Amino acid sequence: MKRSIILLSVLALIVYLAGCKVGPDYEQPELNNPEVFRFDEDITDTVVNLMWWDMFDDPVLDTLIAIALEENKDVLQAAARVEAARANVGYTRADALPTVNVAAGASRGNFSGVKADQPSSNFYAFPELVWEIDFWGKYRRSTEAAKAELLSSEYAMRMTQMTLITSVVSTYFQLLDDLSKLEISRSTLISRDSGTQIIQARFDYGTVPEIDLNQAQIQEAIAAAAVPVYKRYIAYDQSTLSILLGRVPDSIIVGTRLYDQEYPPEIPTGLPSQLLERRPDILQAEADYMKENAMIGVAVAMRFPSISLTGLLGGASNELSSFTSGGMAWSVGGTLLGPLFQFGKNKRRVEMQRYMAEASRLEYEFTVIQAFKEVEDALISIETLKEELIAHEARMIAAKNAEMLSDERYSKGVTSYLEVLESQRQSFDAQLSFSTVRRDLLTSYIELYKALGGGWLSEEEMQQAEAAAAEAEDSSK
Repeated sequence: MKRSIILLSVLALIVYLAGCKVGPDYEQPELNNPEVFRFDEDITDTVVNLMWWDMFDDPVLDTLIAIALEENKDVLQAAARVEAARANVGYTRADALPTVNVAAGASRGNFSGVKADQPSSNFYAFPELVWEIDFWGKYRRSTEAAKAELLSSEYAMRMTQMTLITSVVSTYFQLLDDLSKLEISRSTLISRDSGTQIIQARFDYGTVPEIDLNQAQIQEAIAAAAVPVYKRYIAYDQSTLSILLGRVPDSIIVGTRLYDQEYPPEIPTGLPSQLLERRPDILQAEADYMKENAMIGVAVAMRFPSISLTGLLGGASNELSSFTSGGMAWSVGGTLLGPLFQFGKNKRRVEMQRYMAEASRLEYEFTVIQAFKEVEDALISIETLKEELIAHEARMIAAKNAEMLSDERYSKGVTSYLEVLESQRQSFDAQLSFSTVRRDLLTSYIELYKALGGGWLSEEEMQQAEAAAAEAEDSSK
């Protein structure tokens, strides 16, 4: 009875000590978040949670994004890293559990530490159990760190997916912009070629000076040089899109023209505090901090002794014939191994890990304030680019009209060819600039979606989130 009480007391002590964990528990850093975004005109706590690229209503773009999410190499690599991190959680958790090994052997000779007069045989076979008791929580902190690393890899994958989508959409709009500029260049070239032929005919008849002909030829050459430039840019855009799709460079079929692309409706930005819950890079940075914080506990635990229990039960005999009839062999033991004097190495390990955790915390805080900046930048970009686009559209309309009027005035001999040249240059530049600003405005919407956390990435994800929200609402009633 007394032996049973002692055994139970020892087991209770082991269980109690095994529940201890040295090192700090994780606490989320306190941040001074702004209450609202500076350039958000429509303040609301509603956030954008949708597959936002659907708002552009371009089936070709939808298809490109679907292909990219399935076949992009960066996304596939990120998915592989998630699975590796998930396996690492199980691998690390196993360190806290007992291990069972098996050993067997046979030997014969006259030496086993000392020389004997006669040779003897030795046979043995047994399973062996070894368990290092996690008194100080070293393995539990390691598992905690591994779980945080898994979270980090999942958020990193989501960030990769979100960046991929914005890159596909941005490159697609860049392709539409370059196609638009190629069309403008070709149209301008045709117009200037016709004008040059008219000036050539007038020069041949001696009604205009040679300088007018040369100026017309220069303007035609400028438009002609722009055509191959935008052909080259289009090829670059198509190659970039192909790589984003995880495929070899190839031509890309486009859908809606740049001028026909619809702008999304006003985007609810939500409150700054909500940004911390949906930006994957912020969540990844926090998970990285959680990992480094847990590793402090591992470093602290390594300063204390480790206690291991071992036990074996099997057979051993000097003769093979009596191996199974000679009774069981067993052994139970325990070992304690701890650092005694290592010139401050273990203390420095803890200090190093604390500083690494501090650096990770500061990285988290920087990621947060950088996220706020990106939202503010995107908001002010949309606001100012809308105004800029209106001005550029007015400039384009006026420049095209001025080009037509200057040509008529020159044909009637009212003005010199210099006015025609300047009007042509202004019209060409105005059309190209309008295309650029329209693309920039569309891209600013993309950057805002990205800055806000990207919304849902798939129909399945959206349905799961809606189901979870409905379940949470029902449970709260």
